[in-house]
Amino acid sequence: MDKKHLREVLIDQKEAFENQSGLIERDLPLDGYLKTRQVVVISGVRRCGKSSLMFLIKEALNLGESEYCYCNFDDERITYYPTLLNDIYAIHLEMYREEPTFFFDEIQEIPGWEKFVNRMYEQGKKLFVTGSNATLLSSEISTSLTGRNKVLKLFPFSFSEYLRLQKRAYDIQRLSVKQRSLLMNDLDTYLTMGGFPLVLKENDPEIAHSLFQDILYRDIVARYNLSNVEEIKRIGIYLLSNIGKIFSYATLQSISGVKSLSSVKNYLHYYESSYLLYYLRKFDYSVKKQVMNSRKAYVVDNTIARRLGFRFSEDKSRLLENAVFVELRRRGKEVYYFSGRNECDFLVKENLDITEAIQVTAELNTRNFDRKMGGLTEAMQKFNIPKGTLIVLQESVLTKRQTDNRGKIIRNPIGLQESMLPVQPVSQDNTCLPWNRLQESMSPVQQQINRNKKVQPPTGLQGSTPRMQLPKGVAVIPAYKWLLGEA
Repeated sequence: MDKKHLREVLIDQKEAFENQSGLIERDLPLDGYLKTRQVVVISGVRRCGKSSLMFLIKEALNLGESEYCYCNFDDERITYYPTLLNDIYAIHLEMYREEPTFFFDEIQEIPGWEKFVNRMYEQGKKLFVTGSNATLLSSEISTSLTGRNKVLKLFPFSFSEYLRLQKRAYDIQRLSVKQRSLLMNDLDTYLTMGGFPLVLKENDPEIAHSLFQDILYRDIVARYNLSNVEEIKRIGIYLLSNIGKIFSYATLQSISGVKSLSSVKNYLHYYESSYLLYYLRKFDYSVKKQVMNSRKAYVVDNTIARRLGFRFSEDKSRLLENAVFVELRRRGKEVYYFSGRNECDFLVKENLDITEAIQVTAELNTRNFDRKMGGLTEAMQKFNIPKGTLIVLQESVLTKRQTDNRGKIIRNPIGLQESMLPVQPVSQDNTCLPWNRLQESMSPVQQQINRNKKVQPPTGLQGSTPRMQLPKGVAVIPAYKWLLGEA
């Protein structure tokens, strides 16, 4: 690649970089990254907004055209050769005769990039680089940039960033009925469409297919020189179809046709290194047991799971669970799951202590009450956590189980299967509806069944409103409040 052609490419790229518009401010503490002398490494999955963030950083630093050097190495016109980075630097000096701040996009495409970056750092230059492969970045950083880099992990849009993109603003503490309805509609859209900027701006979830293909073929198959594409793809599709569920190497080996478990482990590592999938370990104070315990898989954004995962698209609880997991990672939390007699979705660890237990469900009903509450309270007791969090999609539905006046749980007050029991509103003082209102809340078919069976209200429900209590220390938080950081 000759310098004249390289110069033309750099001019084209800088023009496109400068012409970006309508960018969304990210919820990131950028001050520390703007002021540091260290090399800033922005890492994250493809198309999550790393290039746009670099532009926002450039604007925040108030850099003119001559004051920065930009190159995107994910460009088919750029062919690697040993002096490429030096030539890019030289071209900038020839054009502007001014020392630049460097902005290098998808730097992992260039072998030995860390040596050039380290040399520029030692000369006092400011550098921002982005990358889409965790393994390459970590190995290269550890080789030449230990103690000289500051990593900023970027994810697709959070819920608050999504609302900013849609130009929505809500006063969470003072929501009218109309505003609450609009907010819940926005949340539903966010859970199904996800947070990839291009998917949202184009309003086209099918872009998730091409994104998955890019990650599969460019970040995994080509990078690691692999030939068994279908095997790798089957493992990815299986995990995307089973988000939040425990998986085993043996199962993945069986469904993919991979001959060795070591290959399965490698493929899992490749998906994780591309920032597409994350694996959640079961917590144990023994690190060895943590490594040996079964894991769960989560995906960086819901839209990929909905478009590529079988039987996943309409499961609101799992969509919400995945969104909560990604938000925990976005907030920099160290997360595990708990499994005892029951399971708790997430444990948050700070230093050496488990400080928070979180359970997630679209709604709490008679089918999942024991399991969800049991897992949450069991985790709270085991780790001596005074407060547990139950994140629910709908805040206006029943989050408690019926009891009679003596406190005994009424498992089936109307003689129907538990899954057919109606969801009941609960008043602010945690009381259920009286029996006549309970009847009215049922469908006509259920009411007729009750009349045919001459079902009588259980003791304690005749015209009364027995008080319903959540387990001590459990706080029920609407998903929109938690995702917006308002809980």
